[in-house]
Amino acid sequence: MLAKFKARPSIDDPEVVARRAEQAARAKERDERRELAELARQERIVAEKLAKEEAKRRAIEEAEEAEYAAQAAADLARAEAQAAERALKAEQKAARDARYAARKARR
Repeated sequence: MLAKFKARPSIDDPEVVARRAEQAARAKERDERRELAELARQERIVAEKLAKEEAKRRAIEEAEEAEYAAQAAADLARAEAQAAERALKAEQKAARDARYAARKARR
């Protein structure tokens, strides 16, 4: 049993030191890859958020433009209706004045 224990390499053995250094290097590389992957994921998330905010802003702008266009169309329709009403009243007044003048002319 003692022979079995002594056959085990010591902590100072160059092979053990090299193996541990290799393991540490692999662990460091693995951690760096994880950090890079996490950064890439976070960048994707930020890019998606920015894209969503941009789409939302565009949608709001389009809605505002549509609302403005609808308001302008309503104002135009209202102005046209008022102009038509004034023209009708002017026509009615002219007819009334003509009737009045005809009545005066008959007397």
